Amino acid sequence: MIHVGENTWNLRILITDLQVEKTLRVKGDQHIGGVMLNLVDPEMPKDWSDHALWWPAKNVWLTRTRFTLDQAGVQSDSFLHFTPMHKTLRVQLPDLRYLDYRVNFSAKTFAAVVSVCKDLDIRYPEELSLCKPVEQEHLKKNFSKLPQRKIPVAEANGIAYLQPAADTNSFVPITGAYNGSNGSLDRSHNGNLLCAPASPYATTPRRAATAPGTPISSPTGTWKHNSTGYASYDSSSSFGDLQENLAVSPRSPSPDVRARLVRPKTLVEKARLNVGWLDSSLSIMEQGVREYDTLCLRFKYFTFFDLNPKYDQVRINQLYEQAKWSILNEELDATEEETLMFAALQFQVNHQTDLHPPGIDSGIDSSSQENGGDDDIDSALNELQITLEGPGGGKDQGNITRIPELSDYLKFLKPQRFTLKGYKRYFFTYRDLHLHLYKSQEESRRGAPTISINLKGCEVTPDVNLSQGKFAIRLEVPPEGRNGPNSEVWVRCESEEQYAKWMAACRLAAKGRSLADSSYDSEVSSIRSLLQMQKPAQGAPLTINPRSVEPMDYLCPKMLRKLSSKAVQRILEAHANVRQLPLMEAKMKYIQAWQSLPDFGVTLFVIKFDGHKKEELLGVAHNRIMRMDLNSGDHIKTWRYNTMKAWNVNWGIKCMMIQFMDENVVFSCQSADCKVVHEFIGGYIFMSMRSKENNQTLNEEMFHKLTGGWS
Repeated sequence: MIHVGENTWNLRILITDLQVEKTLRVKGDQHIGGVMLNLVDPEMPKDWSDHALWWPAKNVWLTRTRFTLDQAGVQSDSFLHFTPMHKTLRVQLPDLRYLDYRVNFSAKTFAAVVSVCKDLDIRYPEELSLCKPVEQEHLKKNFSKLPQRKIPVAEANGIAYLQPAADTNSFVPITGAYNGSNGSLDRSHNGNLLCAPASPYATTPRRAATAPGTPISSPTGTWKHNSTGYASYDSSSSFGDLQENLAVSPRSPSPDVRARLVRPKTLVEKARLNVGWLDSSLSIMEQGVREYDTLCLRFKYFTFFDLNPKYDQVRINQLYEQAKWSILNEELDATEEETLMFAALQFQVNHQTDLHPPGIDSGIDSSSQENGGDDDIDSALNELQITLEGPGGGKDQGNITRIPELSDYLKFLKPQRFTLKGYKRYFFTYRDLHLHLYKSQEESRRGAPTISINLKGCEVTPDVNLSQGKFAIRLEVPPEGRNGPNSEVWVRCESEEQYAKWMAACRLAAKGRSLADSSYDSEVSSIRSLLQMQKPAQGAPLTINPRSVEPMDYLCPKMLRKLSSKAVQRILEAHANVRQLPLMEAKMKYIQAWQSLPDFGVTLFVIKFDGHKKEELLGVAHNRIMRMDLNSGDHIKTWRYNTMKAWNVNWGIKCMMIQFMDENVVFSCQSADCKVVHEFIGGYIFMSMRSKENNQTLNEEMFHKLTGGWS
């Protein structure tokens, strides 16, 4: 026992489960584990194994039980909480449904996401993260101009406010959405808590057979609707029903959930959407999140490793849902034909879901399940054959030293301001990652090219309009000396077949891969398939009642206004192209089409470069970062990760420096905390280290080294 006068002092601790405050007599050299033991009353048997000490004033967990109070910095004026580490968190899934989940609030956010994804049966959890809900008001100003709010902490004398650490995302949205989506989940004024997409007008959740939207629930009890009205998950139950519920989503969320969706109108507002990502290296509790608060689980890094319909039904469905809502919310731009193609695929997914009731095997061929082992072996052998023989499949083994090339007549234009010049016809040849332009085919045999373009590292953007017969490719080519802005050139093809071959070649060349690469043929086939789905099927029979189709569920507001009363007819015409697709294939086609959009996978931030007062856009993608025009989104300059030497952050002034082989890039982020940009770049580099040959055990330590800042 510790007595008064032996360099001792009083330490006040609140036991949150009992709402009882205890005062212990402690010494500075007493370890934290001993303090916790002294708190426990042996006459009151209770499992305290999930409890730890939380220090509200410092916003940290004292989980290192062998540390002494002196080492932890705890003094006589400190006030600690003895509280459970696992608490209930309201998680909004990509399909906009909510679930209440027991999460370790003391573990790093990355570990919490891994745990959630494991229970949800989502492989490769490193691709996902948690973010704070963003409301429309957050899109009106940059993060740097928002009021710098502090994290609220409960003290003995009331609520105090704490400044977040320098090397973390300090976005703290003290709004209705942060505490449960505009207050709809706030227990203080709404006893009937909702689980989207349940009806907001009834306390009893609808059954799947009676409504297109259902809360996450299960007849066997894995999912429970408790007295407060929201769905909760009992982790002691089996996971079969959980997978079945998450592998198929309702057609649409409840009206109140849809009304709260944030819809960006400009590139700047799209950049401001990324303000809410949590810091993966800190615990959820340390970032101002408290029990029953709402966080959104989303795919953060747009590089999806090994999507397999046999093992990834939940992952594919949630990815499809995130893709769908990014299209419907106009987060990504798409042409009219592309938008109708997405609507048709979504309609087919809904149609197949109605035909085949939700089940863990729906949409997958039963024969492939029975012969799963044979399929895996055949797939591995085919992949090995392609790797060894190249895309020709062994047809050209007599001349394996020949470098493949492409040649044809195409049209060329280098756009300039204040010019009325049109496209000019040249004879193009593609060889060794270079485009060579000649005035004629005869000249290509004997003369030097009129124009040569190095495609390695360029930005490739499709410019296609099927109704006008337009098949163009926009190339933004880096300068030869790597200094200065990109130069833009346009290439126009005469036919769909020509476009597929040249577009595939340009995409591979941008990554430094030639026509000899085994993925060239599959890239061409993918482009052909995408174009084919966008063509209206003439004279196709329509057996669907147009009145049963609600166009608002399939088209973004901009396209709804454009098509007006013809919207349903156009959706059904486009659906004729995809009406034979099974459920899982329709979802995969949707994801592949989403990935082919020009703006896919580019996360935007508003920044200011060092020495410049003008705001610009920074685009972060899986293999590069881009300097972009704030208004048009045109790429000014591109830097590839494979030319990056190091990146550093001055956390004091929130300024980031990236060292490339030929220059240093210094900027400050305006639309989000600098830690968010830092983590995106480090995260994408971590994703690039994955491969089928490597051991696929998740290296959490390496992830934190690349993304963790000071930690």
